[in-house]
Amino acid sequence: MHSLLLLTHSVFRYFALIFLILFVFRSFMGWINKTPYNSLDDKLGLWLFMVIHTQLVLGLILFFVSPNVVFSGASMKDATARYWLVEHSSMMLISIVLITVARLTVKKVADAAAKYKKLFIYNGIALLLIVVAIMQSGRGFVSLPSY
Repeated sequence: MHSLLLLTHSVFRYFALIFLILFVFRSFMGWINKTPYNSLDDKLGLWLFMVIHTQLVLGLILFFVSPNVVFSGASMKDATARYWLVEHSSMMLISIVLITVARLTVKKVADAAAKYKKLFIYNGIALLLIVVAIMQSGRGFVSLPSY
């Protein structure tokens, strides 16, 4: 079960990254070009929201069944155990919170440029955190888990 979950979580990250990169790019272009916020932007934001929360559920399940996550004080002395227990989880959770806050707060913003700016900033920071977390894993950016 762990192997299938890990593979699914690892493959699904590419979908999350693709949607996030597209959304950050569209937000930046909309902000700079002052284009109206349209239904495509809203749908892309919704898909990002769904994909990233699916990734969260997979990650939470993995957090509790993975042999890499060790719940003990000794984990803080081992860089790999600490990464999976604290660092990866924290960075990803903060990223998901940023994406969620961006999605929920822009609904109240009427000005399209302000909406795009807020989306770009929140989602851009989330993208940066996710990329840093993936790079710190030591498995490489385009690798799949080895069994």
